[in-house]
Amino acid sequence: MLVSKSLHTKFCLGSRKTMMERFNREEMEWDCKSEKCARQFIGDHNLTYKGCHSCINQKIKLMLVRGVGIRDISEIEKVSIRKVLTVLAKSDYSIVPKKKHYNNIEVDEFWTYVQKKENKQWLIYAYDRETREIIAYVWGKRDLRTAKKLRKQLKERDITYNSIATDDWKSFKITFKEDKHLIRKTYTVGIEGNNCKLRHRIKRAFRRTCCFSKKLSNHFKAFSLAFFYINYRHT
Repeated sequence: MLVSKSLHTKFCLGSRKTMMERFNREEMEWDCKSEKCARQFIGDHNLTYKGCHSCINQKIKLMLVRGVGIRDISEIEKVSIRKVLTVLAKSDYSIVPKKKHYNNIEVDEFWTYVQKKENKQWLIYAYDRETREIIAYVWGKRDLRTAKKLRKQLKERDITYNSIATDDWKSFKITFKEDKHLIRKTYTVGIEGNNCKLRHRIKRAFRRTCCFSKKLSNHFKAFSLAFFYINYRHT
């Protein structure tokens, strides 16, 4: 039995609906509403390769931020490794601060690497313990320049705060000397706990693992995706 549905496709810029209806898993063919388009597409259950399924991209992204490696995702979802890497490479996520003023911001550095442990990529980011939100972050070397880059980003986003807490790293002392600066490990418990969360959420951030980034752009994409997930999914 052939069931025909009229929907718009992405080719004619119409409003395409998600195909959730199943008619006893019979073969279905879908037509576009537009007379000029006249394209046809079929339901997921008729596609032999799972990489073409409508929801596969969201599944891959979810697994990437839940500590599952690239090869593991490929094996579990029965898709190619190239498909998983393509989804990661095409992901484009950025975080926007939820507030303009924070009571206390915690700042810490977080080390990762690409290809080999000698090629370290340092992440310095600002975190709010109350909302469990990553406010801003920068990549670079573990030096004064990168620390100042973070403070500059906070200013550019018009972020204000009553106090800022860090460890006793010298670059932090110089960068935030004009602010009410709290220097002690007890003030950075929240961001230290979030560091552990990041290492569990992102497979390539594990300290003792065979999973690591081979490409710098994919490395940054994986963290941007995880930051977006943590901020807006409250995990």
